[in-house]
Amino acid sequence: MQYIAPLAKLVEQFRRLPGVGPKSAARMAYHILKMDKEQAQALAQAVLEAKEKIHYCSVCFNLTDCDPCQTCSSEGRDHKLICVVEEPKDVVAMERTKEYHGLYHVLHGVLSPLDGIGPEELKLKELISRVKENVEEVIVATNPDVEGEATAMYIAKLLKPLGIKVTRIAHGLPMGGDLEYADEVTLSKALENRREI
Repeated sequence: MQYIAPLAKLVEQFRRLPGVGPKSAARMAYHILKMDKEQAQALAQAVLEAKEKIHYCSVCFNLTDCDPCQTCSSEGRDHKLICVVEEPKDVVAMERTKEYHGLYHVLHGVLSPLDGIGPEELKLKELISRVKENVEEVIVATNPDVEGEATAMYIAKLLKPLGIKVTRIAHGLPMGGDLEYADEVTLSKALENRREI
């Protein structure tokens, strides 16, 4: 179907979002056109404000609007415990359990030689620097897939010589599943039954 130029441009922008196909993109574009001008401006402003104000924490590399982030600067968190996750969305998933009270470290990916992602592309050097500062345990909470398991093993090999206890969340999560889609009970049990690597 041929769209008029401004509509085609809007549809194309929505198609760039992950998981959005041509029909969904068109549906969203038509929805935007039905909004009144103030609603559309509020949406556009929210997108721009998010891009301007959100950045990575200089300590844990999670998304934040202050530096260091609220989790890293909280005195109520256990600073001797670090949970390593793949992406910022995984921090949100872990926090939903209300069971974890330590700090986080976001790798921004996993080892994937086929995709050209090696240790240098992840925040591993920064993790090693952090654990030298009075950390007793590192919980590796990467996804239970081939890349997540390889990354967990690599982290364990890096940290074991430093005398740090390295544990892996239990496999209450399905193999090939993503943390962001797991329910709170499953994540809570996986965290509770973590094992040393």
